[in-house]
Amino acid sequence: MRWWITLALAAALTPGAMAQAVLGTMTVATFLSKADALAAKGPLAAFSSDLSLLKNEVTFAGQAYRQKIKAEASTGRPSSCPPARAPFTSDDVIAQMKTYAVGNRQYVTVATAVADLFRKRYPCRD
Repeated sequence: MRWWITLALAAALTPGAMAQAVLGTMTVATFLSKADALAAKGPLAAFSSDLSLLKNEVTFAGQAYRQKIKAEASTGRPSSCPPARAPFTSDDVIAQMKTYAVGNRQYVTVATAVADLFRKRYPCRD
């Protein structure tokens, strides 16, 4: 491989670029697997890069969903009506993910799970 192709690939696959490409696509199965592995590490989990990966995945999903409901609100039919600050704990998110059948978790993204949690927790009142 030519040196410039290697250099271009290395630049394209920097951690920041990889994170942007990956955020929003993690499945619930992968998330729960990584969360279980972190839980098994106990206090040492704080030093794992997977901890920030999972946090970033949920944060990205929440931000994307808020953008979606903002767009939906302009049509008068938002899919949920959360308050300005609607914090979820990791337990809330994991509990939502565990509501999906084990066989389906590989097909459900974290973004879908977070959106479902928003809709469940903050339905719009008519």
